[in-house]
Amino acid sequence: MSDATRYPLTWPAGRSRTRYPARSKFKVQSFARVRDELLNELKLLGAKNVILSTNLKLRQDGIPLAGQAQPAEPGVAVYFRYKDRDVCFACDRWNRIEDNMQGVRHTIEALRGIARWGTGDMVEAAFRGFAQLPPGPSSAPTANSSRCWWEVLSVPAYASTDDVTARYRVLAKLYHPDRNPGDEDAKTKYTEVDDAYTRFKRERGL
Repeated sequence: MSDATRYPLTWPAGRSRTRYPARSKFKVQSFARVRDELLNELKLLGAKNVILSTNLKLRQDGIPLAGQAQPAEPGVAVYFRYKDRDVCFACDRWNRIEDNMQGVRHTIEALRGIARWGTGDMVEAAFRGFAQLPPGPSSAPTANSSRCWWEVLSVPAYASTDDVTARYRVLAKLYHPDRNPGDEDAKTKYTEVDDAYTRFKRERGL
């Protein structure tokens, strides 16, 4: 299963990022409500080993805590096991975290409809598009990554300097070699994060 973290956000390997998230037209009553509705959709789908990954701090049970300020990076990624495969649904199209969560919820709801009314082939075809990429050289980040700095740091391209710096510090602490002795993957991620922050500062003349 994925090595994704619930906090901070772990964006799925190989998925593109939205550079300028838009304002959605969803009528979301509250973050807590859409969060709970999303978790219920996953339960009805039969999802196992669910990891709801965001940049929101967590309750003691590992679920994102309601009532927090909007994070600089509003993306949402949901990792889980469906039957015999690991899948991930991710959304960063919208500029509010609850709207991205709602987008994922509607997608899962639609796929549950396919499971009820479609054929087995239709269900399998739908889920193939959300298959989680396996770890390995093709998806592992490298120091020479061609990804933009905002993709590496998982922030919008327009994020403020303070927000980008705060995000960098979180990731640098998470992957720092002193915290992960002997972990080559963490070392690689730390190097990529550090390189991305250097490119960010150069781009903004800091």
